[in-house]
Amino acid sequence: MKRSLLFSALIGAVASARSMTPMATIATARLAHRDTPGDLFLLDRPLFKYGALAMGVGELLGDKMKTAPDRTVFLGLLARVMSAGIAGAALAPHGREKTGAALAIATAVPLAYLTLAARKQAMASIGQTRSGLIEDALIVSAGAALVSLATGPQHGSGAITRP
Repeated sequence: MKRSLLFSALIGAVASARSMTPMATIATARLAHRDTPGDLFLLDRPLFKYGALAMGVGELLGDKMKTAPDRTVFLGLLARVMSAGIAGAALAPHGREKTGAALAIATAVPLAYLTLAARKQAMASIGQTRSGLIEDALIVSAGAALVSLATGPQHGSGAITRP
């Protein structure tokens, strides 16, 4: 079966709302002994793997603070570019990592403005914390589902591998 770049684009959409979730979900998959279709360098190193998990949790907590900056400020967009690029490359078919990274970034940045507008609307209706928790549930679930569907058991793990 030929693999497409769909997962790269979709993980970019996840990054638009939660910048660290793509890397955290891939780090979690690697800890669960799952292989990514594309080559993955940074998140196989323990410092980066556990750092991605910590940053993912930290973002979920920090997002509920009144002082949390908008996701479209420079550093927020930079974090999205980096996370979407790494995750988009990892979920791309082998040999198409650069295209997967570019597609994920091209999805994440413009959608960050749309997801921010939706979040602001939700905040006006139900408040910052409640809207953030709902967004967290949706985005983390989507990220986990995407990465689960896009990855398979690591070779040599004793598990049956996919074709």
